[in-house]
Amino acid sequence: MNFTKTTEQDSNYNHLEKMPVSKLLKNINNEDKTVPLAVEKALPQIEALVIQIVSKLKHGGRLFYLGAGTSGRLGIVDASECPPTFGVSHDLVVGLIAGGDSAIRKAVEFAEDSTEQGWKDLQAYNISQKDVVIGIAASGTTPYVISALEQCNNNKIITGCITCNEKSPLALTAQFPVEVIVGPEFVTGSSRMKAGTAQKLVLNMLTTASMIQLGHVKGNKMVDMQLSNNKLVDRGTKMIMTELQIPEALALELLTKYKSVREAIKNYNDARQ
Repeated sequence: MNFTKTTEQDSNYNHLEKMPVSKLLKNINNEDKTVPLAVEKALPQIEALVIQIVSKLKHGGRLFYLGAGTSGRLGIVDASECPPTFGVSHDLVVGLIAGGDSAIRKAVEFAEDSTEQGWKDLQAYNISQKDVVIGIAASGTTPYVISALEQCNNNKIITGCITCNEKSPLALTAQFPVEVIVGPEFVTGSSRMKAGTAQKLVLNMLTTASMIQLGHVKGNKMVDMQLSNNKLVDRGTKMIMTELQIPEALALELLTKYKSVREAIKNYNDARQ
């Protein structure tokens, strides 16, 4: 198999230490501009994976992200934002990282090299055929992720991946691979940069599109969001004012009573009928 890690290839720029700050920033920005175009090329792959996610979640399944280092952290960030944004339970989208939760803040040496721990981490959640598991690895070679997906495949669990190298071992293992080929990093091998940005963009798409398909957005509003701070209470109040064409005081009263934008709108409309 001919496999080249473009994420590890030499940067298109050299003598970085001699560049003034303005030039460093301009060149990093120029590289970053290429990422959405690389994601665009992967849209058919992303669509295929979203369809699988929606199908499983509609039937009581869960979505798991599995990664190491930056990739694992990005998965955890995306998973943690689903409950406040879409009002779903904390166990619907789960992010797992090699080395456990302590690795979120501090790298755990050699955790990503384990060929057994990824599957063990999934088993702790009673993983089943109802679920979807997405491996995240810029390199596409992380043993922790690949071995876990292999076990999922053996157990007839739907697998996907997000990687930034074409035809990587991870992409060949996943049933529904997403390959976003961003090319060499500005700092050679620093895949937290363009590759990390690409992964974040794909994660945004996967959960946002899936949650919209599952009915957690009305019009273009987050009607199921959790009211966990004053900013969100204010946003929810404005949503209700706009939707029902009522004054702010009444909107806030409804929101306070029903603790949900969706429920406030529904009950107000029901009461008027």
